Amino acid sequence: MEKIRIDPGQEVISVVDNHLKKHGITDGAIVSVIGAVDECCISNMPKSDPREDILNEYSEPFEISGSGEIRDGKAHIHIVLGKEGDQTLSGHLHWAKVETWYVHVFVIPIM
Repeated sequence: MEKIRIDPGQEVISVVDNHLKKHGITDGAIVSVIGAVDECCISNMPKSDPREDILNEYSEPFEISGSGEIRDGKAHIHIVLGKEGDQTLSGHLHWAKVETWYVHVFVIPIM
């Protein structure tokens, strides 16, 4: 298993994808995503067409947890975001910026 750390000033998906490329990881499991982000973009599908994405961008602090897969060298992560007032959002992660804390992504490569 590998641990990828995303520090303040970094973006989650780009750091993970760069790590995968650098280490030649093309397929695998993302078994855990844990940490906090300050901005992000997630998507969900509309009832009328599951092939479409509804993208929503948020600029506020969130606790983040999730899992996913690595396919063709790219991270595919589904997350749950916790925000002020004990509210949650969930969906497919398109990007997330870390400014205050950090995010750890735990990966198991399939060779």
